[in-house]
Amino acid sequence: MILRSMLVATAIALFGIGAAQAAEHEVKMLNKGDRGMMVFEPAVLSVAPGDTVRFVPTNKSHNAESIDGMLPAGAEPFVGKMNEEIAVTFEKEGVYGFKCKPHYAMGMVGLVVVGDSKPNLGTAKAVPQKGKAKKVFADMFGEIGG
Repeated sequence: MILRSMLVATAIALFGIGAAQAAEHEVKMLNKGDRGMMVFEPAVLSVAPGDTVRFVPTNKSHNAESIDGMLPAGAEPFVGKMNEEIAVTFEKEGVYGFKCKPHYAMGMVGLVVVGDSKPNLGTAKAVPQKGKAKKVFADMFGEIGG
């Protein structure tokens, strides 16, 4: 019985250590912010593999969703509903592009950089962008050294 209790305590401790290492981050969906109108704040976020990003609709009429072609190989795309919070856990290292679908052309886009390597940086940069999103992404890629 004592051995079983020790095993359970060890398992709980090991699980707790793993859970404690993962962090949670918040990205706000705003009508107006530091970068202008219709923005995510922060628009560029660096996280560790296993971290969770919570996209919060601080203002109405926004969502957060991944952009086709702007995900590392094997990463799962995500799509949040309008006016609803979505939490995404980022497991694969690389660059993830995301947007607010109704305000994409107005430049409401962002990047999550997971880990130290950026294996998909070239392919993410090569994804054609429209409207103001094209310039906003160019600026953000400059910020992350791409």
